[in-house]
Amino acid sequence: MYPQGGPRTPEVDFQKILAMLRANFGRFAGRLGGAGVGLLVVGIIALMVVFWGASGIYTISPGEAASLRLFGQVQGIPITDTGLHWWWPGPIGQTNVEQVTETKRMELGFRGTDTGAISAFPDEALMISGDLNIVDVAMVVQYNIKNLADFLFTVDDPGEQTPGRAIEPGRPEGRTLKDAAEAALRLVVGQRSIDDVLVRERESVAAATKERLQEILDDYRTGINVINVQLQDVKAPEEVRDAFDDVLRGRQERDTKINQARTFENDIIPRAKGDAERIIKEAEAFAQAR
Repeated sequence: MYPQGGPRTPEVDFQKILAMLRANFGRFAGRLGGAGVGLLVVGIIALMVVFWGASGIYTISPGEAASLRLFGQVQGIPITDTGLHWWWPGPIGQTNVEQVTETKRMELGFRGTDTGAISAFPDEALMISGDLNIVDVAMVVQYNIKNLADFLFTVDDPGEQTPGRAIEPGRPEGRTLKDAAEAALRLVVGQRSIDDVLVRERESVAAATKERLQEILDDYRTGINVINVQLQDVKAPEEVRDAFDDVLRGRQERDTKINQARTFENDIIPRAKGDAERIIKEAEAFAQAR
């Protein structure tokens, strides 16, 4: 039977264990003699140095790069040759290996999950257009790393922990990238009418946002390369969507009638001119005949 509270872990007498180790080492050292003890110590130190040196071996896979530091200072350009490499282990040196060519993805205004579910983030998506209308814009940013040293050591990012997006602190692809993307998109949308954002200039909005986002990231020295910016859902807010759709339908009907009128104009005016010229020529011919 165990005492009340269940089985207990027996207390370890570290002083007793240490005394036993000292006694055993003393007897072993006595057998080896002074020279033997010296050789043993040298052998142990050499073995420790070997293990320490071996800990500096690292591997670079395709698409990866390694940033090397010596006493905290970045050394040269990142190593990109695949295979085994060696660099000074800590605390003298440090090695950081990152995947730099992989295309990563950041979602703004929404988050997707592995199950296909989508969560809306209206605080990120709702913004004001240049004609003072509210528009709901979701966007995807594709990026990779173009400067590993800047990416790792320049920006002190707090990280990002939201559903579908978990970025560790210290990586500028966290809050820094998200806030920069949101700022760039709001700036571009704020310079255009809601019609341009929704219909006429969607590609132009995406291109301008990509350009502005890259400028911000370069100013911050994040080391991030923006590959592409894609606008996803672009719509009026839910509360006014029906009214906005009515306005769009009215504009489409207006444009249709204008096009029909222009088609009629392009058809009837040349025909009328032709008839007028024919009548004039017939009248002139009749007058000459008399």
